[in-house]
Amino acid sequence: MRKKVVVLGGGTGLSYLLSGLKQYPVDITAIVSVCDDGSSTGILREEFNIPAVGDVRKVLVSLSETEPLVMELFNYRFKTTSDLNGHTVGNLLLTACKEISGNLSDGIESLSKVLNLKGKVVPLTEDNVTLVGEMEDGTIIEGEHHITLRSSKQKIKRVYYKEDATPTKEAINAILDADLIVLSMGSLFTSIIPNLICKDILDAIDNSKAKIMYCCNMMTQPGETDGFSVTDHVDMLNKYLGKKKISVVIANNGKLDKKLSQKYETLEQKDSVTYNENDFNKYNLQVIGDDLVTISNNMIRHNTLKLGFHIFFYVMQK
Repeated sequence: MRKKVVVLGGGTGLSYLLSGLKQYPVDITAIVSVCDDGSSTGILREEFNIPAVGDVRKVLVSLSETEPLVMELFNYRFKTTSDLNGHTVGNLLLTACKEISGNLSDGIESLSKVLNLKGKVVPLTEDNVTLVGEMEDGTIIEGEHHITLRSSKQKIKRVYYKEDATPTKEAINAILDADLIVLSMGSLFTSIIPNLICKDILDAIDNSKAKIMYCCNMMTQPGETDGFSVTDHVDMLNKYLGKKKISVVIANNGKLDKKLSQKYETLEQKDSVTYNENDFNKYNLQVIGDDLVTISNNMIRHNTLKLGFHIFFYVMQK
């Protein structure tokens, strides 16, 4: 019987992780945060009063086993002077499926059959939630997109939802049945932590028999994790977790290309996340360190096959 791995996250980080993990024989459930409000997703949220579909689309594509043309079609973004400008086909399909089925979860289920997924995708909530960020100077910013823009100038102190967010039953049940709970790499405050600010999710994690694994970012993010080490990331996530904390972390200990690192520092104000073995001595934490660096389109990315293998190997030992 396959081990059940539940991965929480959102955005590019989650989709990258899943593209590698799906190569291994585990039962995958991806729980996706749905608070994005930028671009096509933001327009559709406002018009149809639905949770964010953009990150869900990315995750569906990453887990899909269908023809490349179908995946390219799903990600196709219109460039026109009409109201279609900026919308992706996948976002429109998800919105249509939600309208037909009555909720986003059933809409995702319908599209999953078309895309032949190697895993299950569930939204964190069916509610049209607004992420709120409190900055270090006390300023309150509403909306994930605006929080991200402001964080380039000022650090985020904390995030929370403006409305009560009720997690989907599918998300709760998946966590309770999990053999391993994985927190994906990605933006801490706008992709990962939004999954951890729902009390019912934290209760499910605490009541699950599964341990919590964190796949650490390789680069810091301005206004969110400036100067952060691996253990700083763990500390921040543990603040939002309940009684159960992170037990194991996968982190990059490989060297980054100097020229590319300098480009990140200059253009994006991003540095490599510090990996120092001495930092781990004071933690009750298993650390899986490996050279996870790969370059894709002149960008630093995780080697998803290696990452997937470490997750698979760990859960098979449990």
